[in-house]
Amino acid sequence: MKQARGPTGAVDVWERDMSMESTEQGLELQAQVKSFMDDFIYPNEEEYYEEYASLDNVHATPPMMEKLKAAARERGLWNMFIPHLDPQAPGTKLSNLDYAPISEQLGQVTFASEALNCSAPDTGNMEILNLYASDAVKERWLAPLLQGEIRSAFSMTEPDVASSDASNIELRIDKDGDHYVLNGKKWFSSNALRPECEVLIVMGKNDPDGSRHRQQSMIVVPKDTPGISIGRDPLVFGYHDRGGHPEVIYENVRVPEDHILGGEGEGFAISQARLGPGRIHHCMRTIGVAERALALMVKRSVERETFGKMLAQHGVVQDQIALSRIEIDQARQYVLHVAHLMDTVGNKAAAQEISGIKVAVPNMALGVLDRAIQVHGAAGVTQFTPLAHMWAHMRTLRIADGPDEVHKMTIARREIRQHHPEFRMS
Repeated sequence: MKQARGPTGAVDVWERDMSMESTEQGLELQAQVKSFMDDFIYPNEEEYYEEYASLDNVHATPPMMEKLKAAARERGLWNMFIPHLDPQAPGTKLSNLDYAPISEQLGQVTFASEALNCSAPDTGNMEILNLYASDAVKERWLAPLLQGEIRSAFSMTEPDVASSDASNIELRIDKDGDHYVLNGKKWFSSNALRPECEVLIVMGKNDPDGSRHRQQSMIVVPKDTPGISIGRDPLVFGYHDRGGHPEVIYENVRVPEDHILGGEGEGFAISQARLGPGRIHHCMRTIGVAERALALMVKRSVERETFGKMLAQHGVVQDQIALSRIEIDQARQYVLHVAHLMDTVGNKAAAQEISGIKVAVPNMALGVLDRAIQVHGAAGVTQFTPLAHMWAHMRTLRIADGPDEVHKMTIARREIRQHHPEFRMS
């Protein structure tokens, strides 16, 4: 494959191999996942939420999940998200292009990814543990994560600084003998309130005087380490998300030096390595969310009548359905294109396109959800359909893993430099 590069080092769009065919293995697993969804996820969806509603702890896991995970493992549908993991690790590793349609299917039901051990933030955490952790840390934390025995959290965003610029972070990671000492606050450490969450990956500043992107380090912190406490637990549009997004307070938290990931000063680079795959996984699942919303919209439109005819017979509703189908299909092709680029030229070369889907796909899904809510009328904004919660979750994706504005700035800057290589922001 040709990899011609423009003045910024980006791969020239006209020189890219645009073939985007799934492998035979990928097609087989896509069919198996569809069968798993039909046999286990959709039939148990209502009971799953009933079990969840009966729990005393809003962050606990419904008992059914262990049965679903056992069924997924029995069918060999496990850890499909990391193409370069150790071949001896449990699970079947797929390319991004093969995984995209699978992740889309899982995105149609909120808990489906967890049943196959393919849910965030564990996916991203497992990937960077695999790439950057010491052998001892891998054995202690990566192994049980790959087995689905524990859960994890990613602790990067801070309440007192604009964390969309990761160089702003203030939590300190200071060397003290053969340990590192952490002091500071994080929040939106998603998953940290799950009873099964046993480990956090924390990004902090260890060299305030270093170059802008070499000041940060990333470190593995067992959740039960003395000095860790939980502060506020923000709700998202009033919803309790299982696992929460809590404020985590680190006060003189001591961690062995071998828990550092990749070495001091590598935190910013590791965060970018983590967020690339994480962003495309979000977008893959988001296509599934949009498909579910469209299906609900169509179902509602043929069940309800206004002014003497079905909603589906009104031109305005047909327009909403048609526009949603067009936008979903466009977004899917964009995601598949980016998945193919990540597989063939690498995450770094595909960074501009990853930013592009991170802006385009959540906004597409929000548009489809808005139309679906409108077709449902008052019921669409209640807890009696999944649409309102789906909308709330999708709206957070315009902020999570980098807000739209930062991704647009990145795209614009690279585009400008294609024509004016000397361009600088200031």
